[in-house]
Amino acid sequence: METINKRIEEGAFFAQRQEVLAQWPTGAQVDLEEAVAYQKAIPESKRFSGKLRDAAKRGVTLIQPRAGVPLIDKHIELLQHLETAGEADLLPTTIDSYTRLNRYREAERGIRESAALGKAMLNGFPAVNHGVSGCRRVTEAVASPVQVRHGTPDARLLAEITLAGGFTSYEGGGISYNIPYCKNVPMEKTIADWQYVDRLTGYYEEHGVSINREPFGPLTGTLVPPCISHAVAILEALLAAEQGVKNITVGYGQCGNLTQDVAAIRSLELLTGEYLQRYGYQCEVTTVLHQWMGGFPQDEAKAFGVIAWGSAVAALSKATKVIVKSPHEAIGVPTAEANAQGLRCTRQVISMLADQRFEGGEHLQAEMDIICEETRCILEKTLELGEGDWALGTVRAFQAGVLDIPFAPSRITAGKILPARDNDGAVRLLGTGALPFTQSLKDFHREKIEERARAEHRAPSFQMVTDDIYAISKGRLVGRPR
Repeated sequence: METINKRIEEGAFFAQRQEVLAQWPTGAQVDLEEAVAYQKAIPESKRFSGKLRDAAKRGVTLIQPRAGVPLIDKHIELLQHLETAGEADLLPTTIDSYTRLNRYREAERGIRESAALGKAMLNGFPAVNHGVSGCRRVTEAVASPVQVRHGTPDARLLAEITLAGGFTSYEGGGISYNIPYCKNVPMEKTIADWQYVDRLTGYYEEHGVSINREPFGPLTGTLVPPCISHAVAILEALLAAEQGVKNITVGYGQCGNLTQDVAAIRSLELLTGEYLQRYGYQCEVTTVLHQWMGGFPQDEAKAFGVIAWGSAVAALSKATKVIVKSPHEAIGVPTAEANAQGLRCTRQVISMLADQRFEGGEHLQAEMDIICEETRCILEKTLELGEGDWALGTVRAFQAGVLDIPFAPSRITAGKILPARDNDGAVRLLGTGALPFTQSLKDFHREKIEERARAEHRAPSFQMVTDDIYAISKGRLVGRPR
């Protein structure tokens, strides 16, 4: 399969559309001309890109949960509760796991079982099975913009149905919805499938409809260094922009150290704009902070502490939006009210910090400089490997270990980098693998880890990594020996 970063020609795109829409009977409901007209009629107050643009202009942080249940009426009820009782600014529709794997027959069975048993038998909303009309029932039932959140390697049919169904934002990308979710799906395939999603988004843009696209920032959500998630987000932004995407929200998963997290959000926006501008892409760029994605305390009061800390980071970094966790994170799927409580906790903290700024001084600038240097090292080597082509470079960079994501299930990634916290709780690298860092960057990471090791009177080792993975669920940030 040829992998190139080139806009799909319209004839090839429409030929592929016929195959995509034929994957499941509800694909026949999609009339692209009618869908464009439907999207144009959506009020601006319900358009994701407009609300993000306004928030960025005003310097405020919007709040958004994750949520999804299998039956339309129950899903509407859930979203309405999060919108009112939870005070959410933006709403999600989290897609079920069968749909993410394109297993629509099993999803159909899950819908029937959920209706018969009176309880959710799927872990999300099976949008493909509900079709365009079902999706429109959902998006028309709330006052806020709604985004599709999922984890689908081949998300083409899901994109067709949900965008025609009135959703105004679509999450994911060919890297971020492959490496953290799949074991052995070729990178060439997911890049090509997501080029289709972005070309579809670009088609809407060409016809006067603004659709927000959001690469999945946290990746595996486990001690992912900012430079790694930044490189992936920027690559997905570049690939999307080539297909005509105009509104992009790049994301980052909270690591826990305030200075590093604020530096990460600010550098992510700066670097994304820099690379898009370098290639002449005219895109609006906003940011999203994902509250802590690792292990949570089982005690709800302690869980609220973790949520509040993530809320503070979002507010002080001036992220455009924050994805909110619930106090049931360690237990399982949250109730509607638990989800709303996480939102209200986040709202309180963000409101209190709305007028405050985190200056950070030379420490913040130094952290931003490190993140920018590391990210540029990865991206420039990726471009070199691709002989000037970002798509080809991405494939080759993973093959060479130049791009590497820790703790991923995928066989594609080398899994050679080893993250651990330094003595201040910032995520550094115990092992840099084949990352194309300068010697000074490698020395920086080694010195930071050794500083912690001296403070803890132990040698740098994998035990540090293990301790750090479980630390927050046990009430600490740094996994120090007891």
